[in-house]
Amino acid sequence: MTIDEGTIPTWNSIGVLPPIRPLQKGHSPDRSPYIANLLTFVDRFAISEERITILRGLLQFRGEMHQAGITSGFQWIDGSFLENVELTEGRPPRDMDVVTFFHLPEGESQASLAGRFGALFEQEALKDKYFVDSYNVVLGDPMDSLKVKIISYWYSMWSHRRDGLWKGFVQVDIDPSQDIDASAILDSDGGLTYE
Repeated sequence: MTIDEGTIPTWNSIGVLPPIRPLQKGHSPDRSPYIANLLTFVDRFAISEERITILRGLLQFRGEMHQAGITSGFQWIDGSFLENVELTEGRPPRDMDVVTFFHLPEGESQASLAGRFGALFEQEALKDKYFVDSYNVVLGDPMDSLKVKIISYWYSMWSHRRDGLWKGFVQVDIDPSQDIDASAILDSDGGLTYE
């Protein structure tokens, strides 16, 4: 079994990421969420000024999380940002949807983290400031049936569009080690090249 980690498939003819990597069998584990490093993700989707603005917002949001000590976990990224809405709807994406699955920083509880860094959990303010529609799931707690239900909820929400069409989404690590280089991609002339 080979999983092609690090690459993100191209949009299919309907303008979405395919739910299963092309040329794989239907039961293949090489499917959404597509695990990609942050540099690959940013380079892949930095194809318009509007998208670059949203990606900058994501990196600023991640920077705030890192300052709060949230450096372990991953993010599922989805929404119209991962679709070719420029072609299918004649408009740029307005934001990106992000669920951050994270381990609490050492010595923090959910209550203490929210008390010290409450702005990280104010969904509407984050959307206005960073163009990120943000949701959070704390990892490391015992895996009870409620936690399984929450993860299943996000997978089922993001594996389909509202019209029932299957689609894929992307997973990136929350670790800050690639954020500076990802920001440099946005500052370079390397963006705006995807076809």
